[in-house]
Amino acid sequence: MTTEALKAPVTDLYDRIGIGYSSVRRPDPRWAAAIRDAVGDARSVINVGAGAGSYEPRDVPLLAVEPSAAMRAQRPAGAAPCLTGRAEELPFDDAQFDVALAVLTVHHWTDLAAGIAELRRVAGRFVVVTYDMAVQREFWLTREYLPEIAAAEESRVPSLPRLTGLLGECEVRQLPVWHDFTDGFMTAFWRRPHAYLDPVRRRSCSAFALTDPAAVERGVGRLAADLESGAWERGHAGLLELDHIDAGFRLITGAGGEG
Repeated sequence: MTTEALKAPVTDLYDRIGIGYSSVRRPDPRWAAAIRDAVGDARSVINVGAGAGSYEPRDVPLLAVEPSAAMRAQRPAGAAPCLTGRAEELPFDDAQFDVALAVLTVHHWTDLAAGIAELRRVAGRFVVVTYDMAVQREFWLTREYLPEIAAAEESRVPSLPRLTGLLGECEVRQLPVWHDFTDGFMTAFWRRPHAYLDPVRRRSCSAFALTDPAAVERGVGRLAADLESGAWERGHAGLLELDHIDAGFRLITGAGGEG
């Protein structure tokens, strides 16, 4: 596949929402530990769709690839070098890296099958973090206030069976989301509903950015009213007793190789 054949919606999206992204999307240390453990004893890592560098191990030689200039600009001082590029056409030799890392990025790829083939081609093992919309569609925010988010997400997020089918033999583990989670993606504030009223937090989440703004405003308005009246707390009192939930996030590991 040529570079010209690839579309650019992801680059455009993150060039729009990427400003301020790193202040809201701060890596959670518990996820970081799980991802580092999955990387294991790798001596070289390629991070595909690397964004601002969240969850990159700092103690392993690593090279990042990211198409969005806004995201590359927010990589912290001392982060691994980052090339401009897309998952669907990686400029590396076969098996050049020990591990290919892809964290919360596969749903943005223009051609999932091509991207997964490239991920497997360039590395001996893969570590992929994604989320299962079969779980997330039941999240209280999407179920009760913003079903439009679930509809938009399901149109672009690959199902777990499709993704694992492309990856081949692999192991799938749950990544819990704790009540004090620091990475402000869409389900992170499951026990802190007032956070969804903050436009800065919403702007740093692609699920909101890719949903009809009028629908988002309507849903957020209903949530604000329920928070003020106490209806949300009455309906979700059980959540306030939980330490973590399964929000559908999965850590997938397996062997690379084209065959």
